[in-house]
Amino acid sequence: MTTRRAKLLEATCRVIALRGVRGLRVEDVAAEAGVSKTLIYYHFRDRGGLVTSALEYVNDRAESCAGIAEGDDTPVRDLLLALLAAEFQDDTTVRENSAVWGEVRAAATFEEGLRRTLASLTERWLVDVAELIADGQDDGSISASVDSRAAAVRLTSLVEGLSGRWLAGLLSTAEARAHVATALERELARNTQS
Repeated sequence: MTTRRAKLLEATCRVIALRGVRGLRVEDVAAEAGVSKTLIYYHFRDRGGLVTSALEYVNDRAESCAGIAEGDDTPVRDLLLALLAAEFQDDTTVRENSAVWGEVRAAATFEEGLRRTLASLTERWLVDVAELIADGQDDGSISASVDSRAAAVRLTSLVEGLSGRWLAGLLSTAEARAHVATALERELARNTQS
């Protein structure tokens, strides 16, 4: 990704985090990035392309915040916890990512185009979590009776719900991470399919 494009996406994320998707105006992004509107249209075609690209950008940033590398030989349970708890860090970028996701989820209620993008990226997250659970089942560290897909849905939904409370200051980072750890252990300890 070019530096200019990344700068535009960072500005878009800041505007979405502050004003929401429904309040996003290309003029505001241009002002935030210190560029002309024409440059934004050149890179993203329209407002919808800008929002979709920003959501994909946030998703990529969130994955990098988890700090999980390919071929990592960390135990599966620890990788799962790292992936899910990475959503809660005392870091400006992580908070901005979380705020953008929350705003996009809210706006998707009214915007079909956003709903499709959100569904696609959420599915990617679900698959990542379910695959890690399945890896743990393969190595025997997680019971084979755990329905990996259903557990992934519940765990990622919990993270999304906790995120809103965490952003609002109703939960500390440590509390949010502790809730994720407890839920993860309970999900992985299930003896029957869900």
